Amino acid sequence: MTIRVLAVCGSLRQKSTNKGLVRYAVANVPEGMSITVADLSEVPFYNADITEKPASVVRLLQQFDQADALLFACPEYNYSLAPALKNALDWASREPGNVLLSGKPAAMMGAGGGMGTSRAQHHLRQVSVFLNLHVLNQPEVFANAFTGGFDAEGNLLDVAVQDNIRKQLKALLAWHNQLKGG
Repeated sequence: MTIRVLAVCGSLRQKSTNKGLVRYAVANVPEGMSITVADLSEVPFYNADITEKPASVVRLLQQFDQADALLFACPEYNYSLAPALKNALDWASREPGNVLLSGKPAAMMGAGGGMGTSRAQHHLRQVSVFLNLHVLNQPEVFANAFTGGFDAEGNLLDVAVQDNIRKQLKALLAWHNQLKGG
């Protein structure tokens, strides 16, 4: 069985280092896993007054529905997670019974300054508790985006971070199987 992972990146920039982490994950997916990348670029901010979901939201919700597990690339904006990532979770959580998120295994990674995105990932873990996501504890993936670990296009060059991502993907696969009895 192949588990379907939805990668959700909180950065909208094409040359984002967080998108670079996701690109690396997609290119190095372990056997037994496939990764689809969500496109948040046209998803409007959640607003309960929007009664007819835009096509971009419908597509995103379908991707959440089809995913067996989630992989978050979590940029850090002002010590917290990026609005685009939180917005995607807000849209998904509004489906009746939180069926698109509740009980799903998830992993997170992030590239940013100094401490990577540790504060934002901590905040995302808090949000995940409410959403009943089962976030993988280890290995954690924190990458410094400003010390030469990425090229000008945002692609990951740091060998240690590459290794950590491969380990995280294998751990996510095992975590999914443990939670789902596979």
